[in-house]
Amino acid sequence: MPVFRLSKPMVFPPPEMAESDGLLAVGGDLSSERLLRAYRMGIFPWYGDDSPILWWSPDPRMVFFPAQWKPSRSLERLVKKGAFDVSMDTAFAAVIEACANARGPGRDSTWITPEMMAAYIRLHKEGYAHSVECCIDGQLVGGLYGVSIGGCFFGESMFSNVSNASKVALAVLMKYLAARGFTLVDCQVKNDHLVRLGAQEIPRTEFLARLGEALEMETRRGKWEPDTRVQT
Repeated sequence: MPVFRLSKPMVFPPPEMAESDGLLAVGGDLSSERLLRAYRMGIFPWYGDDSPILWWSPDPRMVFFPAQWKPSRSLERLVKKGAFDVSMDTAFAAVIEACANARGPGRDSTWITPEMMAAYIRLHKEGYAHSVECCIDGQLVGGLYGVSIGGCFFGESMFSNVSNASKVALAVLMKYLAARGFTLVDCQVKNDHLVRLGAQEIPRTEFLARLGEALEMETRRGKWEPDTRVQT
């Protein structure tokens, strides 16, 4: 199938027309309107500094189901210990910058370009993008961020400068989402770290159907706050 080239109109081809690797379209922009339209269709941007904007809809899709997610006993104990001060939406820009700067095995560069950072910071100011922060003595040591529309949280990236910080951030997020009736967390593509935490792959057809149901819920815009200082 051809890869579609986007122009000024806010139109995407159907996700089912993506290439076998998930690539669907190229071009367009990262305006809030276009990003939100893409997420509602099960499409997301992912590209590097030396590339035009690329839009993807992979098959299969990696997800969490908040109502079914159970932390491991070791993670549950770690959260209860309260080793991290956990907050939400207090340092979004710092979290996305830390995710952009994170390096690890096989990751010598980042797809979180300055253009991407600006776009998601704008979505945060508009109440659609959210972060979870883990701090020790006031210093940010781990966290994650993503976009929330309806009953779906579209996870974008996470980082950890101290062992297990991102896992605790995820545990707090999952409890928050489950308590508010969220039905789906999009993790985009397979990641062994997320698999160990309970993420699973589902066919794109199933993902799009579940996404459609999740989007029937009202979108919770504005600042999020964890239910208590330490989540269990």
